[in-house]
Amino acid sequence: MVNRAIQEDRLIEALRMIAPGTLLRDAIDNIVKSRHGALLVFADEEKIAPMISGGITLDMPVKPMILYELCKMDGAVLLNADGSRILHANVQLMPDARISSQETGTRHRTAERVAKQIDTLCISISAARDVVTVYVGDIRHYMDPIRTIQNKADQGLQTLERFRTRWNQVSTSLSLLEFQGAVTLHDVLRVLQRAEMMLVLVQLIEGYIIQMGTEGRLVELQLQDMLIGVREDRTAILADYLPDATPARIESVNAPLGPVPEDELLSLAYVAEALGFGKDVALEKHVRPRGFRLLHKIPRLSEWVIDSVVGHFGDLNHLIEAPLDELAAVPGVGFPRAREIKDGLNRIYETTLLERRG
Repeated sequence: MVNRAIQEDRLIEALRMIAPGTLLRDAIDNIVKSRHGALLVFADEEKIAPMISGGITLDMPVKPMILYELCKMDGAVLLNADGSRILHANVQLMPDARISSQETGTRHRTAERVAKQIDTLCISISAARDVVTVYVGDIRHYMDPIRTIQNKADQGLQTLERFRTRWNQVSTSLSLLEFQGAVTLHDVLRVLQRAEMMLVLVQLIEGYIIQMGTEGRLVELQLQDMLIGVREDRTAILADYLPDATPARIESVNAPLGPVPEDELLSLAYVAEALGFGKDVALEKHVRPRGFRLLHKIPRLSEWVIDSVVGHFGDLNHLIEAPLDELAAVPGVGFPRAREIKDGLNRIYETTLLERRG
């Protein structure tokens, strides 16, 4: 049995292959409009050969109108695995009838069984209902019209905008508490929780963008704009507060949590455990930031300098209270850069106060 996560990755690649702007999508749109129906199978010839009966051998590059015309015949059209060449047309397929199928129509049932039997991509287009169904192994996916996908993407962006507003608020609160030395784990997890909610929604919107193909460029630009600084801040917060904040440890917990039940994502205890803070950690305990996040907000500070400063002082409060000459003595800093760091932290504090009051 092929890992389902691998099949889902292959489904994403399949959706890219048939997204608007591709030759395959032009052919599929023409087939849907004509109400002829079709069965397209994408597989290496040696894998599909045992279940082929009859048909016409072609072996030619894919051209939308030719593929459309070939689909007017009753049989299936076979293409190579990447969909670049048409191998056979008007083929009768005979998959193993013992393979379970939830489909009732002959074309869809054949597509599902072929996809399962040789673990490949099949696309079935209904003649009567204008429904395009994509099968990859055990996965079945109904392809929505572009207008429907666009509406879903727009709704996702509107929700993401509200999430971003809330994330900005809790992030500003965290910055102020860091300057005051009054951070609790609860405060940290609130920011990480909001980041997780955003990134889970981003995965959903990215799926819509893939299905929209060339039509999804505007949505992609809006998505990128809303995400400015989020992933970087999330990584910096983990570096600030994880008990064992080695690069390997941060990387291991830095991927988005992915699709999880909504009630679990809203639970700070769940977020704490998922991000490596421990299952029964006390959310009220006070924690001290190492300073990575705020130092990254100061322009022109290299990663090496930031690591050097954090390595010397250990936490943000010691850095803030340190005299200028001690900061200047840190390797890679010097007096000019020490003044930049002090002035930068002061500006961040003043800006944070204004945002908090505003």
